[in-house]
Amino acid sequence: MSQKNIQQVRLYLQGLQQQICVFLEQEENHASFIEDAWDHPAGGGGLSKILADGAVIEKAGVNFSHVKGASLPSSATRLRPEWIDCPFEALGLSIVVHPLNPYAPTAHANVRYIEVQKSDTIFGWFGGGFDLTPYYGFEEDCRHWHQTAKKACDPFGLAIYPRYKKQCDEYFYLKHRHEPRGIGGIFFDDVQEAGFELMQSVGDHFIKAYQPILAKRKNMPFTEQQRAFQTYRRGRYVEFNLLYDRGTLFGLQSGGRTESILMSLPPIVNWKYNWTPEKGSPEDELLKKFLVVKSWI
Repeated sequence: MSQKNIQQVRLYLQGLQQQICVFLEQEENHASFIEDAWDHPAGGGGLSKILADGAVIEKAGVNFSHVKGASLPSSATRLRPEWIDCPFEALGLSIVVHPLNPYAPTAHANVRYIEVQKSDTIFGWFGGGFDLTPYYGFEEDCRHWHQTAKKACDPFGLAIYPRYKKQCDEYFYLKHRHEPRGIGGIFFDDVQEAGFELMQSVGDHFIKAYQPILAKRKNMPFTEQQRAFQTYRRGRYVEFNLLYDRGTLFGLQSGGRTESILMSLPPIVNWKYNWTPEKGSPEDELLKKFLVVKSWI
């Protein structure tokens, strides 16, 4: 892409950041985002928007970044060794929402564009997706989430959603636990043809996918026991982000701002040694019925 097209991506991501913050503040209604602009040491920077300690949202981050560097990080060249030591530009928007209510699932989305230059050749690719991590399962929420993901993909071919769903299921999998992080969604990378349009469709459908679920679940009554289970399951979220997440690795390896990179982590988490839920309980149902790879639509 030319610098003109990079600017188009930048403007889209900045506009999407604003839209998502407005949506979340409307659902929250008791807290607002703070803004934190930062500079990257090699060039560029970003704008982190963080909402914390709300009545509905315990923590949310909607972070825009546009960074430059002299050498593409190893997390991005593992499958592209020909681009090692090439200068790059990377633009992205990362969204993570951790609601307070255990019945309201954690939501994550990311859309990005990376461009490298080698001699006179410019190569760029788009990536992104969104996924959902419930703590208590509702089939209608899962169906809505995946139906919306399919609608985001269908304009680009009916084979796109099944392919990106499979990639999401494979990516958001905790190998050391032998379990999915959540119910998945869609995940894509290395897309060139129609990549910008696909990225926009995925970004535009995130609010459509999450808003009805959050609105429906945010005020449900819950117990301290259910809250404890939520914070226990959040531990899986932390484990994935610190062990496997490519975006986290890319940000740290490229010298990004650590505070913004780790904003995805939930504020309150606990780990219990060798704990298992009571057989037949809603907590047991989450593991056996929802945290499995399956078709939701």
